[in-house]
Amino acid sequence: MTGFSKGNRKIEVALKWDPSPTGQPPTDLDVVAATFVSGDPYGTPAYLVHYDSRSPDGTIFLNRDSTDGKGFGWDEVMTLELDRLDSRYARVVIGVVIQQQSGPRTFADVLNPAMRVREGYTVLAEDEFGSVPRATAATIAEFVRDESGAWNFRAGVHGFDEDPATFTRVMGRAHRS
Repeated sequence: MTGFSKGNRKIEVALKWDPSPTGQPPTDLDVVAATFVSGDPYGTPAYLVHYDSRSPDGTIFLNRDSTDGKGFGWDEVMTLELDRLDSRYARVVIGVVIQQQSGPRTFADVLNPAMRVREGYTVLAEDEFGSVPRATAATIAEFVRDESGAWNFRAGVHGFDEDPATFTRVMGRAHRS
């Protein structure tokens, strides 16, 4: 079976963090997915999926949303059904943004942040944001469709120093080496 791959099909992205200390404002991390069409894979997202939205076709949705990290286990979970995503989409970028309502916060200010990307029981990536401590947001994964139509996973945590609205506009740009 050389040369034959179904690629990535159904993905789960999960975030967790510890609640803020007593008397401190709550910490709120959000997972965001941005889809890009084949004609503009690094440009403007065709659409975004985040805490108050879902994809138009239901292929990307938030299963669990936390505003304070007080859940057990994974606080925020998003599912991506890449195998059902329309063929016009060539790229999906996953990001994490720290809400800034209570003042500037970076990953260094979040207690025990962690992320996991998996397909079924296979963990594709895990990270604790240690490489981007001064970032206010980060991309954590991307999925790219190849010529055969299969989706392929690209790991990597890349930090951004952007407010949430700006981050969603720039998170899909190509990263410099």
